[in-house]
Formats: sequence, C-alpha cells, structure tokens
Amino acid sequence: MSTEELSPRALNRALLARQLLLRRERHTAIEVIEHLVGMQAQNPDPPFYGLCSRIEEFDPAEVNALVTEREVVRTTVLRGTIHLVSARDCLELRPLLRPVLERMLRGSQWGAAIRGMDLNELAEAGRAVLARQPSTPAELGERLRERWPDRDGRAMANAVQALTPLVQLPPRGLWGSSGRPVNTTVEAWLGRGAHESPDIERMVLRYLGAFGPASVRDIQAWCGLTGLGEVVRRLRPLLREFTGPGGTRLWDLPDAPRPDPATPAPPRLLAPFDNVLLSHADRGRIISEPDRARVFTKNGLIRGTALVDGFVCGMWKTSTARGETTLEIELFREVSIKDIRALEREGRRLLAMVSPGTERPRIRWHHPNGSAPK
Repeated sequence: MSTEELSPRALNRALLARQLLLRRERHTAIEVIEHLVGMQAQNPDPPFYGLCSRIEEFDPAEVNALVTEREVVRTTVLRGTIHLVSARDCLELRPLLRPVLERMLRGSQWGAAIRGMDLNELAEAGRAVLARQPSTPAELGERLRERWPDRDGRAMANAVQALTPLVQLPPRGLWGSSGRPVNTTVEAWLGRGAHESPDIERMVLRYLGAFGPASVRDIQAWCGLTGLGEVVRRLRPLLREFTGPGGTRLWDLPDAPRPDPATPAPPRLLAPFDNVLLSHADRGRIISEPDRARVFTKNGLIRGTALVDGFVCGMWKTSTARGETTLEIELFREVSIKDIRALEREGRRLLAMVSPGTERPRIRWHHPNGSAPK
C-alpha cells in the first residue's frame, strides 16, 4: 500500500508547528523545555533566546528560578553536548545516552590519554571528589592527578563527565549572571540517581512529537544513538508512515500536527545552537546546504538565524559597546519590506530582553550585495 508523500514544505510546516514557531504559546518555560526534550546550551544564553521565540511574554526570571530551585539543570546529554533539560529528563535521558558519550570519549584525544585505565575506578573516584566538593573540570583534574600523577588531569575530568551524570551549578546558566562551569553529581544536586531502566521507546516517541515526521536516520542524528531501526519497528503499531523527499521512509505520531504546506509562517529569530537546525540527518526541511555552510562554523559554533517563510534566510548576532546593545541581522537574499518589518519587531522583542529599558533599540541590517529590501 502506498504512503502519503510529504514535500520539504510540508515537513517544514510540521516542524514549525511542533517547535512552537508558527505562533507563540502561553506555556510555562518548563513545559516548553520538556516538550522540546531539552535545549542545547553550550553557552548559557541561547536557551533564553529560544524560549523568547516560542513563548508569549517570556520572562528570563522564570528560568532562573527553575535552575536555582533544581527543576531544570545544565547537563551533558544529546550528541554529547550541554543541554538545559528538566530534572525529570536529566534522570531519564542521561542513562540512555551514556553509550554515545562513551563512544565519543573513546574517539577523542582524551580517550587516548586515559587508555589502559580502569574506567569504572576513574568514574567512582570522580564521583567521590565531586560529592565532597563541587569543582570545575580543571579542579577535578588536579584532584584526580593526586591519585594518578602520571595521567592528564583534563583528560580524566572529561572522562568523568562522560561516564558519570553531572550537572553545572548556578550561577552558571542564569540570565544576567555569570559563573564558572562548576559541576557536581546528579545525585548530590537532585537527591536521586538516574533511572535504572530508562524507556528508549518513550524517548523516540517524544522526539517525533517535537521534530517529526522523521526517518530513523533523523532520530539517530538527534540523539547520537545508533541501531534505532529496531526500536522504530517495535513502535510501528503506534506510528503512521509517510514518504519524504527522495523516497525516504518517515515515521510520525498519528495525531501530531501536520499543517497545510500553505500555512503562513511568521518571521522568527532563532537562537544560536537551536536544536531545530540540528535534529535531522536531512536538514533541508528548514535550511539549505549553502546556508548551513554559512551558519555552522568550522569550530562547531551554530549562529543565530533568521527565518522567513519558515526557512533560514539569514543570521544574527548582538554586540555591546559603550553600554548600548546592537542587533545585527545579515540576510542571505532579498526579502520583502513586510518581512523586514516583521523581523524588526522580533529584533525589538529580543533586545527588550537583552537590554531592558532601552528606549531606542539599535538594529543594523546587512542586505545581500548591499541591496535594499524590496
């Protein structure tokens, strides 16, 4: 029996709907963080930008309270990167993704530096150090060198982070604050350990709810795990099958939103490192390959981007000089005056969060080939 075919534009609108980017919602911050299955957060600020683009009347103080009250945490999970996740998701995702972290450790320079060590013994020693005294990676490495003086302290600290569920403590990760990346164990911070029998099928279903329709390769690109075809086969009775571009087999939740491809998509400014750009093997549903090469830098940074008609059409950054913050928007191609005005409104909303009380927010445009918008 043939399956319904979905165009890149149909996939785009489905993704925007799941990502709360067709309209802002009046959800709480923790509801959105959990719906998105976490927000990538190598730098502390991007999750705040991401929530600003999705929540009506978002207040960064809400997330600050969640962090200090231990309801959300900064921890290493998806693809071996720091994410802002709920405490519940930290306890469930971390054990599921340990194979990814261990694989990345083995393939890294740090893995080579600890070759031959008993990793269980190293992980236990790291947990004991951090349970006594929360520490930065450098401090942890120095304490571990007291036991293994001939080993690289930084490599051992990185190994502990891969092998042991850790969280970064505030003030790191708070809006308007700064702090060193001081870590402690999940058990010490949350008062309970990670799940002993986490549910990988539930994780896949949640991914589809936030990023579907998607192929098995898409799911694996999102989380870093391999061999998920068998998990999807077990879930087939719960799923609906589609055909994507190039005949790709896609899976989705039967009742998940799949808007008409002609549904209007408002311009948005997406956060740096936004998972909407990182969670598919085929990213053509939201960004072209030439634009991806501009947005993704060689040293692993993912710049903030501008969406017009649902697709990436530019990128943005902020800079502060003499107490004034400027938002710079670089467009990759010409867009209409209507879309320029909509992006300006988005820019003012973002600047109101970055620099509250500024009477005349500064937005500087960089148009393609120096041309003015039409």
